[in-house]
Amino acid sequence: MHLTALPCAPVPGRLTEGPVWHAGRGDLLWVDITAGLVHRSRLVARDDDSGLPDLGPRTTVSLDRPVGAVAPCASGGLLVAAGTSFLRVDDAGVVTEFAAPVVPDDGTPRRFNDAKCDPGGRLLAGTMAHDATPAAGTLYRLDPDGTVRTVLSPVTISNGLGWSPDGRLLYYADSPTRRVDVFDHDPATGALSGRRPFADTGPAGVPDGLAVDTEGRVWVAVWGAGQVRAYTPGGALHAVVTVPASQVSSCAFAGPDLDLLMITTAADGLTAERLAAEPHAGRIFVCRPGATGLPVPPFADDPERFPGSSTTSHESRGSA
Repeated sequence: MHLTALPCAPVPGRLTEGPVWHAGRGDLLWVDITAGLVHRSRLVARDDDSGLPDLGPRTTVSLDRPVGAVAPCASGGLLVAAGTSFLRVDDAGVVTEFAAPVVPDDGTPRRFNDAKCDPGGRLLAGTMAHDATPAAGTLYRLDPDGTVRTVLSPVTISNGLGWSPDGRLLYYADSPTRRVDVFDHDPATGALSGRRPFADTGPAGVPDGLAVDTEGRVWVAVWGAGQVRAYTPGGALHAVVTVPASQVSSCAFAGPDLDLLMITTAADGLTAERLAAEPHAGRIFVCRPGATGLPVPPFADDPERFPGSSTTSHESRGSA
């Protein structure tokens, strides 16, 4: 199956990443990593006959460091993985420090990259070196009580987090491997085991962010290929979404019915000639892929609003 995505109205960003549907507010969140920006926008009608919505005017929170990812909080506000810290942003835009991992003191500048909440409301967030030094990154887990634990190390460019519909599998990409791997995931404790290859993106591009639909298919943004590729739970290619921008960075299901695929792209690092050939690089794109996404769990910092969370137990905090 071959699909084509259409560009949305917000002006292009530099390194647009990390789309997430905030169901509680009915809007889309995303970040511009190197610009240190967190954006928010609502779906609006598109002035054409495509049958697809557009994104309306955006509101922005500007931070003083690169921002890798954003997640809604059960208590309200947002959790942001920025620089090498986790920040809270309240509804008034006030930013406070929440927690931070212990990063190696070896002189290598690092930053957070991709991050998402698991079905229990724990945030998994990976780091990378600013210059993508091999094996300089780590995948961490942030529990709602502020505990930060190492989940996987070393990695180079931590990307592509998504869970199967039953929460028992985690899909993950260390981008330079050109491969999406799958782990067994314990929904009760967050523990990971049994890492193995899931899908290979081949020579055309590298796997970046990803999303999982209700049928267990994995939709992978392929940086450099101008595509999102969907794989069946068995790892076979199911669909290809063509995007008129080569640096496809991530994707997320959005909308009240979670039947829209929102796709982020980047202009960062492109030459003037490439930018002329890709005028929409850095924009968000949309398509309706014939699939429905999974609801996004919030960061479970309020047990009353997220009763499924077991992250306050001693066993859970120490499992990874």
